[in-house]
Amino acid sequence: MKWYLINTGFNTGKYNMDYDIQLAGKASDNQAFLRFYRWNPYCISLGANQKFEDIDSMKAELCGLDIVKRPTGGRAILHAEELTYSVVIPTSAQISSTEIYRRVSLALVSGLRHYNNLLNKVELETLQPNFADLLKNPSGMVCFGSTAKSEVKFNGLKLIGSAQRKMGHVILQHGSILCGDFHIKLAEFLNLPDEQSNIIKNEMISKTIDLKSILNVEIDYDMLTEYITMGFESEFGIEFENVVPDNIIYNNVT
Repeated sequence: MKWYLINTGFNTGKYNMDYDIQLAGKASDNQAFLRFYRWNPYCISLGANQKFEDIDSMKAELCGLDIVKRPTGGRAILHAEELTYSVVIPTSAQISSTEIYRRVSLALVSGLRHYNNLLNKVELETLQPNFADLLKNPSGMVCFGSTAKSEVKFNGLKLIGSAQRKMGHVILQHGSILCGDFHIKLAEFLNLPDEQSNIIKNEMISKTIDLKSILNVEIDYDMLTEYITMGFESEFGIEFENVVPDNIIYNNVT
């Protein structure tokens, strides 16, 4: 199987989600993809089963935020100061979805540890929360309100949130590597009473962490991308192809 590396830089929420869906739809049985991207403008994404009504769309629009649905599950995220990755792996690789999730997280951990030795404490969550119970609480609306098994944490705090879905003959997984703390503002855009929004905001503050807060320096996104790429090469035993295949048609993404 051949692996391809794509970096699409800054784009809108719709573009970024359409791109992931396109990769999942066009990848052949012998092709896997790792893509990096960022968000302009900042964007709130909702899990596939969430409702747009969960978000105060008028306030989001006034603040210049996009709102989109993700093709994967999971809960709401405010994409802002982050490096986002997506991975597409065909089922022909005969790697279970659970194993893909774990190995992608290990690749991310490897990349982070090489980026800065202060990140040697990053590790995988070993416990799975009871999502049925979580969803009964207001904090169940947001991705960074809890940490799932095999997600990446630092000193017990969630650093990377990821979501996954089987789409036809491939597994699509994408996730947010927090590089700053703007994501916490998501609570301000939820259609909830102020009291509940403040509770969620405080929970996110107490349960998440970002690279800038850990390292106390601005994040070099290019270098971070390079080291995460190396992490994938090491974990999956691969070398990325230099040329993206012709069957991936990018100009159809709008």
